[in-house]
Amino acid sequence: GLVRDLPGTGSKARCLGAADTTEAACFRAASQPFADKRSDARSLLHPGGRRVARSVQSRCDSSSIASSLPHGITIMMPGMIKDPFARLGLDREVLTVSQLNGRARVLLEDVFSSIWVEGEISNLSRPASGHVYFTLKDSGAQVRCALFRQSAARVRQALKDGLQVKVRGKVSLFEGRGDYQLILDTVEPAGDGALRLAFDALKAKLSDEGLFSAERKVALPLHPQRIGIISSPTGAVIRDIISVFRRRAPRVELTLIPTAVQGREAINQIVRALKLADARGFDALILARGGGSLEDLWCFNEEAVARAIDACVTPIVSAVGHETDVSISDFVADVRAPTPSAAAELLAPDSSDLHRRVDNLHRRLVSCMQDRLMRERLRLEGISRRLRHPGERLRQQSQRLDDLDMRLRRAFEQNMHKRQVRLAHMESRLTAQHPGRTLAFLRQRLNALAERLPRAIREQIKARKLQLQSQMQTLNVVSPLATLGRGYSILLDERGHAIRNAAQTQPGQRLTAKLGEGELQVRVEDNHLTPVTLSLLD
Repeated sequence: GLVRDLPGTGSKARCLGAADTTEAACFRAASQPFADKRSDARSLLHPGGRRVARSVQSRCDSSSIASSLPHGITIMMPGMIKDPFARLGLDREVLTVSQLNGRARVLLEDVFSSIWVEGEISNLSRPASGHVYFTLKDSGAQVRCALFRQSAARVRQALKDGLQVKVRGKVSLFEGRGDYQLILDTVEPAGDGALRLAFDALKAKLSDEGLFSAERKVALPLHPQRIGIISSPTGAVIRDIISVFRRRAPRVELTLIPTAVQGREAINQIVRALKLADARGFDALILARGGGSLEDLWCFNEEAVARAIDACVTPIVSAVGHETDVSISDFVADVRAPTPSAAAELLAPDSSDLHRRVDNLHRRLVSCMQDRLMRERLRLEGISRRLRHPGERLRQQSQRLDDLDMRLRRAFEQNMHKRQVRLAHMESRLTAQHPGRTLAFLRQRLNALAERLPRAIREQIKARKLQLQSQMQTLNVVSPLATLGRGYSILLDERGHAIRNAAQTQPGQRLTAKLGEGELQVRVEDNHLTPVTLSLLD
């Protein structure tokens, strides 16, 4: 048969006959014996109120199987139920969403009535009601948690985002949204809570100083030739790194800078090794250590080591612990690798290996999805209608009120932000169009024009003088007075008309001769009409 864990009991049971059919045997383990005498571990309450008895049918002796089961365990053998939803009558009844969520809540609270869960707090919220809401997460999943006011008052530890805690409570369902959540009654720091607080304090300090910023990171070389390895000379870490490089990049020159990787003396040794390696001109450095507890890895969470990493010019790959381990050196280093072997693969990438990893992750994802769907389907088989406690409804309404309060506050803040943006825009426009600014601009322009006016007047007068002189020279050239100055004269009759032709005169007629300087009174003795030709050479 197939050995299966019994949820909530810490025991194991053997699933009989699982190989005889494709329908695997289904186990249900109550976390505590049923207090309700109206229910029984080997019978289910029909949604309509009728009790339906189910006998165990299989190739095995049912009495011997029943006698071997712990109290509160129900076993359904192959062939017992062909349709897993038929037992609840869901093949005939159409449920509303509220009914479905109600039955799912009853099932979850029955199976997970009191469990411990460990994880990291995130998205912490404290509404005015006094309740506390947050998300509990690890590296692969997260779940919502509700800590109501009475339980929150008993928690001594100050809760904040990033704190590693252990919580106890029951799994429930917030029917209003259909979200599954943990209703908590106890919150305690995890075993390494004090170290975690110191870790968070140093992380916040270095982050505020900018040691984690992307601008300080140095890209890894595509084809490194010389790589320095800062790690312990003994152990599997250095062997794994060398093995990866021999397989993927055998021509790369590797240099080990040995150092302690655990204990107080390791801090100064790591700092000295980083300074020495950075001065040797390596293409890249690997800071590596194998897995361990938070205490074992603490030397990589020291401020001196973090600042030594930040001071290095050479690109550094931090590979401390396993994939789930996180240290301060991971944040300060240029690149963080989940394991030392992964750090070697980053500096010696292999495309075929990447394809294999993607295929493997795809297969694991499909397998996990199929397993999850099967588990959820089997859980739904045990749902039955129960009387709901009034306190549950009050808590649901209180949580809904908190949800609406947070939505209202967000809406108010968004509206206020929009109005502030609009006010700032209008203020900037008003400032740009203020009369004082316009007056100052016009005054500045007037001063500039006042400075330019005298200079423009002088330049205009000068230009007009030059123009006048040019015109005077032109007039002097074409003036009759200039012609008279060269020895010519103008004859005028008694009426002052110019004589242009000898035919205009009569013998004995008196004429006036205009000269360059003065004039003469002359008398015509004779006039010859024969044209006279003058030569310019005479």
